[in-house]
Amino acid sequence: MKAPWQFDKRVLLAVSGMSPQILTETLYALAVDSGQPAFVPTEVHLITTIEGAERAKLQLLHSKTGKFGQFCHDYHLNAIQFTEQNLHVITDANGTPLADIATPQQNEAAADFITQIVADLTRDANSALHVSIAGGRKTMGYYLGYALSLYGRPQDRLSHVLVTDRFEGLHDFFYPTPESRVIYDKTNKPLDTQQAKVLLAEIPFVRLRSGIPTHLLSGKVGFNESIHYARQLEAPPKLEVNFTGRHLSANGITVKLTYINFAFYVWMIQQTIDNGDWIERQVDPSKVYAASFIKVYQTYHPTPYLEGDKTIDILSKEGMDKNWLSERISQVKKSFKEALGETPAQAYIVQALGGNNKKYYSLALQPEQIHYL
Repeated sequence: MKAPWQFDKRVLLAVSGMSPQILTETLYALAVDSGQPAFVPTEVHLITTIEGAERAKLQLLHSKTGKFGQFCHDYHLNAIQFTEQNLHVITDANGTPLADIATPQQNEAAADFITQIVADLTRDANSALHVSIAGGRKTMGYYLGYALSLYGRPQDRLSHVLVTDRFEGLHDFFYPTPESRVIYDKTNKPLDTQQAKVLLAEIPFVRLRSGIPTHLLSGKVGFNESIHYARQLEAPPKLEVNFTGRHLSANGITVKLTYINFAFYVWMIQQTIDNGDWIERQVDPSKVYAASFIKVYQTYHPTPYLEGDKTIDILSKEGMDKNWLSERISQVKKSFKEALGETPAQAYIVQALGGNNKKYYSLALQPEQIHYL
């Protein structure tokens, strides 16, 4: 697997409140003094509040006095893309920018906003994301770290920065400069910014992305909704088969299947769990399998059998061949993965046993894990 610094697209994402210095401090630790191959971001994104964005504009992005531009000039890193468009101001449920994050409603909105940003930035498989939780309110850092745990990939990283005590929290300190520069601490004592030290503390985190369903990985997400799905990783499998509604529910989550795939899954339950058997992938089409499947298909199809139903006609005449069987298995697997996520789906999908010459199919669920409605 490629190291984070080897990706063509390298993104730094941070949260900031009243101290935008955290951004240049993190950039310094990553790109200048990392002690390993440098992770030089190709773009930078900052999540903040209304006032935090204003401070970032004036202190980091000002055309004449902005410290971000000065940092890039000092260390010859002029290819990093960071503009006002990369400032993401947290909004509430109505889309109104927030000045602060204090109330439960504001915290909930911040959690959803931050989670969406992280989900968006982790969709490009050809990118590596580095997340810093050093700035902003503690809750902002918590939400950002948890969002990366939910959506982070193997190439993504999480960190905090530590600054020399004498320089920490000073309004005029943004990063250790390559040349001597004098600033003053809170007691008016002079300090040389060239002597400052910034240390990057990388934080290990558990990656739960495999428990996130496809529709969240590719669309609109929410913090609580993402956690709800990720918790499936800890829950024992429970399948509900709703014959009236003709759908499946896995741990309370609806799995959408076409009628033919619903009938196929019910048939697999009957053949491999109820009967304690397995389905053999046969070289020649099986009319025995076809007949037993047709019986299930006719039972649970929403309309009575009409002459000319292609599924029944083909299976009746030709039998169930390995290609038809493989297609059904693949489509059912896709539906479970889309509804549940990669890892939770494994408990429900059709499992293949044996080698290429002789293959068998079965379900891993136990009878007591299946409930019929």
